[in-house]
Amino acid sequence: MCGFTGYYNLNSVLETNNNAIRQMIAIQKHRGPDDSGIIGINTIEKNFEEISVTTDSDFNTGKDLLFGFNRLSILDLSPNGHQPMISPDSKVILMMNGEVYNAFDFKDDLIQKGHSFISTSDTEIVLHLYMEFGMDKMITMLNGMFALAIYDFELDTLFLARDRFGIKPLYILQEENRIAFASEMKSFKPLPNFHFQPDFSRIDEFLLFRNVINNTLFKNITNCTPGTYLSIKKGKICTHSYYEVDKESTNSIPNTKAKYELENALRKSVSSQMISDVKLGCQLSGGVDSSLVTYYAAENVAKGNLETISITFKDPKFSEEKYIDYVAEKLSLKAHKFEMDAQYYFDVLEKAIWHFEQPLNHPNTIGIYLLSEQAKKHVTVLLSGEGADESLAGYSRFIRAKENRIFTKSFFGGLKRNRKQLVDYLSYSLNVEKRMIMETAFGSVTTAKALKPNFKFSNAIEDRTNTLGRLKGDINLRQRKYELLTYLPDLLMRQDKMSMAHSIENRVPFLDNEMIATSFSISGDVLVARHNNILEGKKILKDICADKFSESFAYRDKMGFGIPLREFMSTNTFQNKWHQEIEPSLQKRGLFELKELSVWVNNIKSATPEQLDAIWLLLGFEIWAKQYLS
Repeated sequence: MCGFTGYYNLNSVLETNNNAIRQMIAIQKHRGPDDSGIIGINTIEKNFEEISVTTDSDFNTGKDLLFGFNRLSILDLSPNGHQPMISPDSKVILMMNGEVYNAFDFKDDLIQKGHSFISTSDTEIVLHLYMEFGMDKMITMLNGMFALAIYDFELDTLFLARDRFGIKPLYILQEENRIAFASEMKSFKPLPNFHFQPDFSRIDEFLLFRNVINNTLFKNITNCTPGTYLSIKKGKICTHSYYEVDKESTNSIPNTKAKYELENALRKSVSSQMISDVKLGCQLSGGVDSSLVTYYAAENVAKGNLETISITFKDPKFSEEKYIDYVAEKLSLKAHKFEMDAQYYFDVLEKAIWHFEQPLNHPNTIGIYLLSEQAKKHVTVLLSGEGADESLAGYSRFIRAKENRIFTKSFFGGLKRNRKQLVDYLSYSLNVEKRMIMETAFGSVTTAKALKPNFKFSNAIEDRTNTLGRLKGDINLRQRKYELLTYLPDLLMRQDKMSMAHSIENRVPFLDNEMIATSFSISGDVLVARHNNILEGKKILKDICADKFSESFAYRDKMGFGIPLREFMSTNTFQNKWHQEIEPSLQKRGLFELKELSVWVNNIKSATPEQLDAIWLLLGFEIWAKQYLS
């Protein structure tokens, strides 16, 4: 796991000074503290030059394409794994952030074809796969999490690629005469004549969903769409799609074999992701997903040697400590638990937002920040359970979609809360597809309009409606695909940014290529099914979990990773910060209406969950805006 950055002057302007690229990698040094590298490329004269990061020497001749890399050594800790990596014939230069778990499956074949290797890194194998097969075939062969930058001298082409599901970030800055790329947007800051500029054209979507799906709130900057790569040649930028989740599920696993196939796929996925030349552990919440990942990880190490990292709270309503303890005792784990309180939460909030580079999407992001901070004392690689709820229908909203009941207690409660926005509320409540979209909303139309009186519901859901409309299959299958495309991306960025802030690599076995193929070949009728006459989500996974732990462990109410926001916002620390700093700054910025918001803050104990969420959202927004826009 690492980080890279670079830029390409498309107007053939050549630079000899390397200050910009040196500062660009320095800003994201936390992503790779073990080694750094810089290469300048002249795409016109077909030459390159590698310079030392520790000296101030300029390039000997002008360069129009700059590569900069920070390395977190995971596989092959020797200098042989140094990046940017140059092919033996000096015709290809590659940078890779991430891990390709099936890389070594190809090594013997490559050797038979005449390739030779100097390292035991997966990066070198990917480089040789590119040399042997080219971009189109190579990229489809990879099973892992990655972002790639490749320059091919013979093709005079720069390739930028992101993994199938967007586990690793790859931000693209497109300007008139320059394209820049980076694992973190803050690396763009040192670019000549660059300033972050806000793009609030999708603020309605942000208010409702907390994110803008692979886009950002900055002008000209996007997060490369998962499953795609860019090719840049002679100033022309083309986007190529190499993977579409909608093409999954072409094969159907018989219901009687689904449990066996799923367990086998998960066991293989976890085993493949245990490759590491540094210490590896698990991120254990005590829930079904992380507990199963931990179970299979424990199979791959000597008993008592697997270490786990967990976050707990004093309030038992938010803590799954007893389940963490149960798993740790049953599997003989070296379990490390860390309690989070309100003081820590607000002490590190600004640091976490600086790392996240957008307003924090989920309050529990700070929990992952703490977990990663403490994990670094024990391990360098963590396995987590992200992706299970989306691919295997784990959220309660999958149950509601199957029941497809409209006039429920929840409907009438929403009707009461949204009585001022009745038309919008009924427009999605009575429509199956819009209801599915709104299931992933954190705010409501009412709170959004309280913050922004000219908020338009149609604007907020436009892109998501188009995404859902393109997906094929029954309701459950489309919903799972939709969640993978729209809900999961921000969760993955949360994991990446908070873990890499502390130089921790986070792996996600549920998003292994074969694991996803298996998950989407299982019928929704067995994923959302009855247990003791109660509809359950991801039932097959819970059955597997019940076999390993117990039925009561697997079939308890889902808690998630909640944060006691009301308690935290009632503290003097928060109230003082809000009234003395946040509210005056928001008022001055003039983007939001604060009248109702102020009432909610002053009455935290009676604020609704949606109002608490709105307070949280604008708290994070203003801290982010002061860091990146002020």
